[in-house]
Amino acid sequence: MAARLLVAVATYNEIESLPGLVDEIFRYAPTADLLIVDDNSPDGTGCWCDARAASDRRVHCLHRPGKLGLGTATLAALRYAVEQDYDYVVNMDADFSHQPRDIPRLVSGMTANREGPVDVVIGSRYVPGGAIEGWSAWRHLMSRAVNLYSRWMLGLTCRDCSGAFRCYRTEQLKRLDFGAFRSHGYAVLEELLWHLQTMGCRFAETPIIFTNRRQGRSKINSREAVAALWTILCLGMRSRWRCRWSNAG
Repeated sequence: MAARLLVAVATYNEIESLPGLVDEIFRYAPTADLLIVDDNSPDGTGCWCDARAASDRRVHCLHRPGKLGLGTATLAALRYAVEQDYDYVVNMDADFSHQPRDIPRLVSGMTANREGPVDVVIGSRYVPGGAIEGWSAWRHLMSRAVNLYSRWMLGLTCRDCSGAFRCYRTEQLKRLDFGAFRSHGYAVLEELLWHLQTMGCRFAETPIIFTNRRQGRSKINSREAVAALWTILCLGMRSRWRCRWSNAG
């Protein structure tokens, strides 16, 4: 039996890009289901989702009462994948920064790895063959710094800790305590990897070309960036404190 795949996309005011993205997702993953987690977009994104779901049984909509953040939307999508008993869930952005043509490669990487099956495949900008198009030099520098900081503070082994384009093995997500997550924003991406690595999960990275969004504006702001750095610091200190007490015992 073929593995059941869910593709999950979080949206807030993505009506300009979402219809085309959905068509592209089903072009490259025609047997997948799609979950759209919408935060009550005032531009009508949620209404479009409902209309598409009415005509396409592969499309499912999760409506939230307001803009609750990317982090909680990501966790809601992963919980949905667990509850509906999918085998894999691919999480991606809604603005064409992540290319749907890469979905089959992320999914196949779960089992077609030279070192054996893995639990998370990361669409990586920072392994050979990966790249970013359309960013300023400052944004490149900041992204590299955040990834270096995350690896150092959390002991993560992957190169791209902050990229959202990933495929997860749902069987491992069942072991997560979603109520224990500290982050509500962008740091949830690093926190997810930290929890999964602590559980003994295995990661792989496959190169992608990340393209700056075609339409609309980025949702991240300085306040969320600072909150993400603080969350990573707290997690790192907690991890080191726990290791110190464990070694003392």
